[in-house]
Amino acid sequence: MTFWQKHKWKILAPGLIVLVLAAAFVFGDRNMPKQKDTSEQPTIAAPVETPEQDTAAADVPDDVETEPVETPAESTPEPSDDPQTGESAQANAEQPEYVSPEDVQASASGEYEEVNGMMIDTGTGKDKYQTDPVPEGKPIPVEPEDVEIGDAEYTCTLSISCATILDNMDLCNKEKRELVPEDGWILKPMTVTFYEGESVFNILQRTCKQQKIHMEFENTPVYNSAYIEGINNLYEFDVGNLSGWMYRVNGWFPNYGCSRYQLQNGDVIEWVYTCDLGDDVGGGYATGSAG
Repeated sequence: MTFWQKHKWKILAPGLIVLVLAAAFVFGDRNMPKQKDTSEQPTIAAPVETPEQDTAAADVPDDVETEPVETPAESTPEPSDDPQTGESAQANAEQPEYVSPEDVQASASGEYEEVNGMMIDTGTGKDKYQTDPVPEGKPIPVEPEDVEIGDAEYTCTLSISCATILDNMDLCNKEKRELVPEDGWILKPMTVTFYEGESVFNILQRTCKQQKIHMEFENTPVYNSAYIEGINNLYEFDVGNLSGWMYRVNGWFPNYGCSRYQLQNGDVIEWVYTCDLGDDVGGGYATGSAG
């Protein structure tokens, strides 16, 4: 047996193995799917679908001009007229209009009271206490709540008379006739002391108390003054429907209540009883006349 015969499988076996492996490699490479080399190929992103815009501008042709849409400005709420939310319109719409003294010429005729501080309602022609304009040169009413009584002392003259009843005894209440003095004087003219800022009412009230003379009054807010109902137990309407008490200062019957007349040194105050709504004492139909 030759060497070849003896060792041919030892020699051929490795070769055969190599051939088998080579064949397996070749045929196996053909049957295996090739992997794509993505290292050098650019990545293409998938297109993203965008929803169509539902606007009118998308369908407008390019050759048609479109006007810009103006955005309305935010409206600012107007101030409320509700009285609970701020300024009440009612105070401005219904309150009477008053003329300030600063707006009036001092030399203007008929505007004396406005210049001197009496506020006149242009609608009614009166002040807020129903007082007609004061004649030029006469004292302007002073509200009691605005007055501060001082310590300075002054004097004035005070008297109380019911002499007109003597001429109208037939109209006088029978139960009151004995209260009428024979000469008509309840208080003859006398000099009395008053303090700075006091009114005609203040001096009447104090003097009647000092002289032990009956006097009754009623506060009337609508006129911002006391109203004298009776003196010496002689009351309004005791001598007819037109009877009652009036006051005169320096010969003038003021057209406002006695609480609003501020005294000046040397004033002469007269309280008189009228049986004819002032005509029989020089006061005319209403107050504001000179005696």
